[in-house]
Amino acid sequence: MSEPAWLVEARKHVGLKEIPGKTHAPVITRWLRQLGAWWSDDETPWCGTFVAACLEAAGVRRPRNWFRALAWLDFGVPLAEPRVGCVVVFSRQGGGHVGFLVGRDEQSRLMVLGGNQGNSVNVAPFERFRVLGYRWPSAVPAPAAGLPLLASNGAVSSRSEA
Repeated sequence: MSEPAWLVEARKHVGLKEIPGKTHAPVITRWLRQLGAWWSDDETPWCGTFVAACLEAAGVRRPRNWFRALAWLDFGVPLAEPRVGCVVVFSRQGGGHVGFLVGRDEQSRLMVLGGNQGNSVNVAPFERFRVLGYRWPSAVPAPAAGLPLLASNGAVSSRSEA
């Protein structure tokens, strides 16, 4: 099964980290400029920035309020079942979190490739009860349902991805 172009783009950035202090990660600040952000630091929550930048690189339009994780609930079309490459939106205290679904682990937690997960781009397990929605670009046919089993380090993402 081939991955959607935005997921291929997202995987290129695994390991990217924000830089604490006055200096900021050049890739993140470039994304912010390209997306038309009015801020330019990597300390402002950037999970939506990561998702928007990867989708735009693949030729998929982002939602108007791409910088708000919960705004991704209005992106594309809803999916009843999770699928590899879909945008998944989570609840968290004080807001939300957004990333790309890449699989499940042995405990059936969702494996999510996202930005600003521990201040970096990585794949991390998330509890399913936090899911608010699965979304897919409306102009792209969705793949078949089903998630591959992936190895997990067992450290579940906390509710503080900001």
